[in-house]
Amino acid sequence: MLQQFQNRNDNAGTSRNRKLVPEAKQALDQMKFEIAGQLGINLQQGYNGNISAKDAGRIGGNMVKKMIEQQQRQMAGR
Repeated sequence: MLQQFQNRNDNAGTSRNRKLVPEAKQALDQMKFEIAGQLGINLQQGYNGNISAKDAGRIGGNMVKKMIEQQQRQMAGR
């Protein structure tokens, strides 16, 4: 437990929101805008600090749901 805490502090000041696969950034951004549109949430290119945490969570949650669904289909060979 202490080691985990120390590791978090060692990374202080660095972004935890880094892309594990940077090549996927464009596809993830496209998915984010598509889902936001489906949910009736107006996103702008760049900064979107004006949307509520609830709406941001709805977008992110739906992105995760869609990615899991895509991966399950791929694993099932469909």
